[in-house]
Amino acid sequence: MARFLVDIPEEDLARLDALAKAEGKSRAAILREAVADYIAAESKQGFEKYFGLWERHGSTVDGLTYEEQMRSEWPDAPVLATPKTKRTAA
Repeated sequence: MARFLVDIPEEDLARLDALAKAEGKSRAAILREAVADYIAAESKQGFEKYFGLWERHGSTVDGLTYEEQMRSEWPDAPVLATPKTKRTAA
């Protein structure tokens, strides 16, 4: 296991120590978990990273409704099937 030196503000260090104490873990264990979680979140690939992007940025437009509206402008575009259940971001 590698070691590294990092400077963080005193107030962050105090919160980190309080969290470690509350969870009964070491400061290093909390930091290892945080790094692992960050790497896992950053490594999402494909649509998983972008699923629900409009909603996260405040859009109230349903994606399927928007797509059907755009397709209605095309003369020979097929009608899309309505989903049986509403999809939500994971």
